[in-house]
Amino acid sequence: MTRTMLASLVGALCLVAGVSAQTTAPQWGQCGGQGWTGATTCPSGWVCTVSNEYYSQCLQGAATAAPSSTPIGSTVVPPAGGPSSSSTAPASATPTLIAGLSFIRAVEDPNFHQYLRSEVINTASTAVLGDPDDAAQFQITADGQLEQMLPGGGILYAVVDTPANSTVVKLGVTWSTTPAATGTFVWSGDTVEWSSPTITRPQSNAWLVCPDAAGNKLLFVNLGPYDYDTPAGCADETIHAYTGPYPTS
Repeated sequence: MTRTMLASLVGALCLVAGVSAQTTAPQWGQCGGQGWTGATTCPSGWVCTVSNEYYSQCLQGAATAAPSSTPIGSTVVPPAGGPSSSSTAPASATPTLIAGLSFIRAVEDPNFHQYLRSEVINTASTAVLGDPDDAAQFQITADGQLEQMLPGGGILYAVVDTPANSTVVKLGVTWSTTPAATGTFVWSGDTVEWSSPTITRPQSNAWLVCPDAAGNKLLFVNLGPYDYDTPAGCADETIHAYTGPYPTS
């Protein structure tokens, strides 16, 4: 074998070894999506699961197929995010995420890892943030509805109040058995945004959490500048999808 042939063979083996080393994505890592050129195989016990046509992720559980299109009324799933702490099932009873849905939580103090739900759990009532044990599960449809999926199979719809006048700086959010007539919810990455053609906001991802007299952490759409001129007693927040198997504190 000539020196040139030997060098070529060594180079080919190194290339193969390099490709082999990249064939397994990490746990919670990206493993597919339009334009993705990285690893597409997940570790043992993990499945490459489609979030949307642009993003697939190594998750524990069954894989889902990417839709060829997103018709009106179908679910739009945010890019899945890995957990910030252990995904091991906690000792206490907590919700287990249903495939295709998301928890929604705040990620800033003083409401760090407080989860979206109804004030009166699983009923049409005020939207609040609460403890992980009571976390509800959600989807956003292609026509802009934020839906809370109830354990018995029902649906509650997020409805944003109409501003009474031009001085209003925050709008309350409630859960209703009837879809919202105005306003549109969307995922921006994993962040929840809300907009309306009749309302001007500096940031469509700006929210407020304002405790009431009973200590419930009420969620509001922030109509003012984020993190500036915050209403007294309230905290500026953004709220995000969380797709770990269990809500974490």
